[in-house]
Order: sequence, then C-alpha cells, then structure tokens
Amino acid sequence: MLNKTESQADKREAVVIKKYANRRLYNTETSTYVTLDDLAQMVRSDRDFVVYDAKSGDDLTHSVLTQIIVEQEGREGGQTLLPIPFLRQLIRFYDDSIGKMVPSYLQFSLETLAKEQEKFRNQFANAFGNPAAAFEAYQEQARKNMAMFEQALSMWSPFGPMQPKKPGSAAPQQPSAEPAAKGSDELNELKAQLAAMQEKIERLTDNRK
Repeated sequence: MLNKTESQADKREAVVIKKYANRRLYNTETSTYVTLDDLAQMVRSDRDFVVYDAKSGDDLTHSVLTQIIVEQEGREGGQTLLPIPFLRQLIRFYDDSIGKMVPSYLQFSLETLAKEQEKFRNQFANAFGNPAAAFEAYQEQARKNMAMFEQALSMWSPFGPMQPKKPGSAAPQQPSAEPAAKGSDELNELKAQLAAMQEKIERLTDNRK
C-alpha cells in the first residue's frame, strides 16, 4: 500500500484538452489532435483529463464525457450499459426534487461496484455453471443498494429527525404538514419502486433454484 508521500508523487495532473470551433480536440500533453475514442481510452487507462473551449476557456469536460457515453452506447453491435427503463427514469428525475440526490447515489453505487469488480467477475464466470448462486449474489447486491438508498433518503429528509424536548425548554416548532406530506409521498413512491425491483430479483432467483 502506498503511503501519502508516494501517492502524491505518483499522482499526475489532468491532461488539458482544447476544443476548437471546428469541434476538433487537441491534446496539449502530446501536441496532437485526438478523437472521442482516444479520450475514452484515456478514461479506461485511468488518465484524467479536462476539456476547455479553446476560445472562451469554458469547461466542457461534462459535455464531452457525455458525448463519449452516447457514442459508446450507439455503437452497432457494441455493449450498452444504460437500459431503456433506466434512461426513462433518469429523464424523469430532472424535474423532480429528489433529482438532487441522484448524482451522489449513482456515483456511490458505481464506486462500490468498482471496488468489488473482481468479486463480480468471478460471479459472472461461475454464472453458467451455477446460475442460482450468481443470482443470489445479484440479489444481495440489490439489498445493499436498497439499504444505501434508504440511508440517503433519511439524510435528505426535508426536516430531519425531531430533536427531543429538554426540560424547561420551549416546545419545538412543528413544520407545516403540507410540505411534509408532499415530501413523504415522493419518498414512499421511490421506496415502492425499489421494493418492486427487489421483488423481481427475488422471483428470478427462485425460478433458477
């Protein structure tokens, strides 16, 4: 395991990519023009980069990374990672108050998946020989994700837990019932969706035993 000094020494600064008006991308580290495929390979190699507009200096990193995902998803015969139901739900979240917590939840879930990717590779390798065990592992991961989501929901509660009243202190001010009811409805709907997903996974597991 690297110590703090070694980690800082090995850490490289992000490569600066300039995007010109003709949509060409220029790698300032190698002094060459690159494509979205080249940038995708940099991501796979764990090489960070930032993209700036060559004229205005605006940060275009987010939009370029999104373009890479769209290109990867649209490849004929290639692997797609974003199923249609997920994309539909993601679009719905853009106009939903709960959407503020989606980026953090997705990032946390993917980081967890990355940390345990070797275990999942072994499970995929054994899936054909023992599908019931593989689906049991998927079910357990779904339970963990559900637990994480429940925890996130509690942290994003509109009012948080009520503090107990201390002797001699004034009664705590009660929040308005209307916004609390609205927030509760949204949380209950999300919990219902997660419960339905969990039920489907459990049915799949039972069918393969």
